[in-house]
Amino acid sequence: MLKLSKRMQMIADLVPKNSRIADIGCDHAYLSIYLMQKKIAKSVIAMDVNQGPLKIAKEHIKEAGLETNIQIRLSDGTNELKEGEADTLLIAGMGGRLIVKILDESFCRLKIKSLVLQPQSEISMVRRFLAQQGYEIRKESMVREDGKYYTALFSVKSEDYRFYPVYERYGKSLLESRNPVLKEYLLSQEKKNNQIIQTIKEQGKESHGELLEELYKEMEYIHLALSYFS
Repeated sequence: MLKLSKRMQMIADLVPKNSRIADIGCDHAYLSIYLMQKKIAKSVIAMDVNQGPLKIAKEHIKEAGLETNIQIRLSDGTNELKEGEADTLLIAGMGGRLIVKILDESFCRLKIKSLVLQPQSEISMVRRFLAQQGYEIRKESMVREDGKYYTALFSVKSEDYRFYPVYERYGKSLLESRNPVLKEYLLSQEKKNNQIIQTIKEQGKESHGELLEELYKEMEYIHLALSYFS
């Protein structure tokens, strides 16, 4: 049985049972294989824009004896995915801007029931885009691995969902569940920002007024987020 890293396990744990997955940017298909081995997914289409990773993925799938359960497909984003082939998109390990681009192109022609996303950057942009598209983030998870923080989310199409700026920055589910890794992250950011603010004040750099304003604004959101933990 395949063993996943903390980050990958976090993503797998968000995938809904019996879903038909399109794993976009599947790399070596570790997640795809795990989801079938654990009987979490009904089927998986493992897709990647590069032939190299797909060749390795094919070997891994064959070794796992899952050739009939996992399709491999060369595809830029979801371009080679047809309507009705999957109900859940899984996109992990990409920058937030690229994820938004893929989703924007996908929503134009595919009816997607749910999303499992793990942006490597610009997660606020992803949350904001989902809210604009009528997707509610039902659950989020966060882990710290090798000194880095990673966040993953599970989102579904929703007709009635209220969205606030603090959710965009830190995640409604993470805040309401008082996620301990998020609290650790918030405290580290608070400390880091305080140090920068103190340094700027001590040096008396008037040219940093705009930066100070941004830092104070961010600190307001950090303190608002930390109030969920009190």
